[in-house]
Amino acid sequence: MQWMARNVIGGELEFCSLDPLTGWWRDGCCNTDQNDYGVHTVCVVVTDEFLEFSKSVGNDLSTPMPAHRFPGLKAGDRWCLCAARWVEAKRAGVAPDVVLEATHARTLEWADLSDLEAHRALF
Repeated sequence: MQWMARNVIGGELEFCSLDPLTGWWRDGCCNTDQNDYGVHTVCVVVTDEFLEFSKSVGNDLSTPMPAHRFPGLKAGDRWCLCAARWVEAKRAGVAPDVVLEATHARTLEWADLSDLEAHRALF
């Protein structure tokens, strides 16, 4: 029996995005392992405001990098974001909305569930 990753609300971890392809393992899910030092576990819906903030703190997520098969993100894209970056963006008042069903439970080591719920993406 294969172990299934859990999300922050206790269910089975759902896909975050296949287009653009996201995740530590580039499998579309915000899975993680001991080698994922960035803890890419928060499934977010990026905004222009967040992308500008991220670029200003040294992580340009909007510029394509074909050598790394990275298309660059635009507002509305879903992406597995580093847990610490999400917390940093929250403190700066620019946290993107979170897809709770696709956010790995390990995120709770960094962020409170109540904060994540307050930023829940509504579809």
